[in-house]
Amino acid sequence: MTEPKRVAILGSTGSIGTQTLEVIRQHASDFQVEVLTAQNNADLLIEQALEFAPNAVVIGNEEHYLKVKEALIPKDIKVFAGQKAIAQVVEMETIDVVLTALVGYSGLIPTVHAIKSGKQIALANKETMVVAGEIITALAKENAVNIYPVDSEHSAIFQCLVGEFHNPIEKIILTASGGPFRSKDREFLKSVTKAQALKHPNWEMGAKITIDSASLMNKGLEVIEAKWLFGLKTEQIDVIVHPQSIVHSLVQFEDGSLKAQLGLPDMRLPIQFALSFPDRLKSDFERFDFLNYPNLTFEQPDKKTFQNLQLAFDALAKGGNAPCILNASNEIVVAAFLREEVGFLEMSDLIGETIAKAEFIAHPTLDDYIATDLRAREITQELIKKNK
Repeated sequence: MTEPKRVAILGSTGSIGTQTLEVIRQHASDFQVEVLTAQNNADLLIEQALEFAPNAVVIGNEEHYLKVKEALIPKDIKVFAGQKAIAQVVEMETIDVVLTALVGYSGLIPTVHAIKSGKQIALANKETMVVAGEIITALAKENAVNIYPVDSEHSAIFQCLVGEFHNPIEKIILTASGGPFRSKDREFLKSVTKAQALKHPNWEMGAKITIDSASLMNKGLEVIEAKWLFGLKTEQIDVIVHPQSIVHSLVQFEDGSLKAQLGLPDMRLPIQFALSFPDRLKSDFERFDFLNYPNLTFEQPDKKTFQNLQLAFDALAKGGNAPCILNASNEIVVAAFLREEVGFLEMSDLIGETIAKAEFIAHPTLDDYIATDLRAREITQELIKKNK
């Protein structure tokens, strides 16, 4: 690479955001931080801004605006606040690539703005594709924007496809660790606690995605995302449980051959690949050694016990705004589970009820998606109150 890529990190204080800054710290001559945004963590945002000296920062929660602004006055860093500012800041001409690491639905509108402004996208916010994949992919094509996946599974698929884009995919296989409750039955899951669900065996992630991984909803969302990222049909996407999390996903081609991407579970690698593509930058990440993993095992996911995965496949097959309903309801039930207001198994039941109650729209517009998201959240919240 010649000139450093100028990067906007949406959600810089979260797990993906902080790891992105680790990558940039190691490759200071290749990347320049142009924008940082956070929702509530003003202290860490200030600390990051003081180190990386971006052109601008945005704090989503306007209550923290003065604190951030006053702290950054000596550095002459522009400070903005509010959700609209996050969507607007990505339009800055000085940005080359926008890494979207916002949590959940909140990533949709900023990503739309970034694409319309012609920015390349490093996508760590799978919900953007889940909610409005058809619109996002059409916008990206219209604006000649590339979307580079940051999720380890989708990065693996992308890496397997480099040099193969002219060869049709027969199917892709997304791997799942199985989470902390792999092989457990529904009787066990009835009494699962928040603390148990937050202990992922292989990956260190934020609370929301960790719960999604425990319930297999994360894998369901990845299935929907994969359809749009790689232009697939539902029947071309398979999921296999791989507890060691070494094989990050596979592609099967029409001649029957399989390509897989392997490595230790470290999100910095897919982040770095998304930012540096088509180059591979040297790293000091720990190397995988087969002798440390003499047995790599694979098994079928249990969709009857972990019903979220089946709900996601069903929503994808139904199409329209069904995945948007699924995602909105899931965000509400996960938040309720983290507040210990609903049980682990109740989450799937509430999502299923919400999908049944919400209005189905076969060909939604962006405004329809926004309205669907709001309505699905209301329905789920009403169901939670009713079941108390």
